[in-house]
Amino acid sequence: MPLVLVIQHAEAVPPALFGDWLREAGCTLDVRRCHRGDELPALKGYDGLLVLGGGMDADDDAGHPWLPLVRRRIAEAAEAGVPTLGICLGLQLAALALGGAVGRNPDGAMVGLLPVGWGCEVLLDPLVDRIAGDGRAVHWNQDVVLTLPAGADVLATGPHGEVQAARLAPTVWGVQFHPEADEAVVAAWATEEGTLLASTDLAAEQVIEEVAAARAELEAAWRPVAVAFAGMVAGRAAARGGLWD
Repeated sequence: MPLVLVIQHAEAVPPALFGDWLREAGCTLDVRRCHRGDELPALKGYDGLLVLGGGMDADDDAGHPWLPLVRRRIAEAAEAGVPTLGICLGLQLAALALGGAVGRNPDGAMVGLLPVGWGCEVLLDPLVDRIAGDGRAVHWNQDVVLTLPAGADVLATGPHGEVQAARLAPTVWGVQFHPEADEAVVAAWATEEGTLLASTDLAAEQVIEEVAAARAELEAAWRPVAVAFAGMVAGRAAARGGLWD
């Protein structure tokens, strides 16, 4: 079965719904919980790479010493053509790994259900072409990609022009929002990331209830991305053979 290396940075940010959808599409997940001290293996033998989110800064190497190796793995995946998707922090790590820049959003934190502003490039993109159009996604971040790597394509932008989705290399994508998050995940964030929530005018109960009410909408929007990513991973598995030799 196609094998995906999943890099998890925090207990409250698991693969959640996106992991379920990948498994349903035929993928096997090898989840490495770096915050627990799990070893981060080389990419040989893996058909895809999924890098999850977390509350740390993408360049906080002193506080989270596994981050340099994560960025190295992303760069290796880009060079080898391994299908890669970064979610929130994962997008930021991918941007840094490939030569971009990340920092605080000058327009403030992005929290809760926000519209996703897809651009024209999405129509030609093999990962997200099937979901072009208006939609919403769960956001929970204060950092954004300020400068994309050379050759990257912006696929979606937020209310103030923030990069919400991008193709950073031919087989590397990132999204600033959280397609994996349901109301249970958001409730955990509200408990553990109270400072970020406090920087907005939103109440935890309000955000949780809105995400719960939008469950069907969010699944309809983001399951197709997981299915498309699983298809790429399966294609990589079928062709793997001597590619790593």
